[in-house]
Amino acid sequence: APTTAAQVAGGGGPGSLNANTEQYDGSSWTEVNNLNTARFGQAGTGTQTAALSGGGFTTTWVTASEEWNGSSWATGNNMLSARFEMAGAGTQTSALAAGGEGTPSSTPRAFTEEYDGTSWSEENDLNQARYGLVGGGTQTAALAIGGFVGGPGAPSALVEQYDGTSWSEKSDLNTTRGIGGAAVTDTSNTIFFGGATHPGTVLKAQTEFWDGTTWTEVADLATARA
Repeated sequence: APTTAAQVAGGGGPGSLNANTEQYDGSSWTEVNNLNTARFGQAGTGTQTAALSGGGFTTTWVTASEEWNGSSWATGNNMLSARFEMAGAGTQTSALAAGGEGTPSSTPRAFTEEYDGTSWSEENDLNQARYGLVGGGTQTAALAIGGFVGGPGAPSALVEQYDGTSWSEKSDLNTTRGIGGAAVTDTSNTIFFGGATHPGTVLKAQTEFWDGTTWTEVADLATARA
């Protein structure tokens, strides 16, 4: 999302779930209508007037999918696989959700699903099952960055790119980590920042820029965080 029209929905953790939705106009945040299902770790994508939120965790892994029309959330068709901490990309009518954690706890998934504005369909898996990864881009040109493999969570530097059909491995991150943040203009113009080497511990401040071929370290975050 642009820095003058961003949106965040849900969050928290077990015992402190949040359904709040807030929008940013470039200078301040405003509360708008809540998600129908309070949860965290869902795959989110889209714009401030047409967003999508799929999957996540409440007291268990969920498949719930919701669409935002600029003023409220409406329940859509469920995802095929219940999981959270996925990579999300695309638009409300052409979205992608990849990887994530499913039952039992700390089990990484490689599943990829596409959303066409009505329903989810299963597509080719990631090459490496992982959760806590970050995504961005479009349904036909997306990135899946970092994450955790195995249980209880070994960090990964792996980067994969999706072409609308299958995933291919790209150059690794310089700093191995998961649960970071990313801004993906396209698959040759991306920054990945923050994260941790293990869920909840060893926070990172590193920022890396991707030019479509290699990752280059640039200015760190002011505060290390995941």
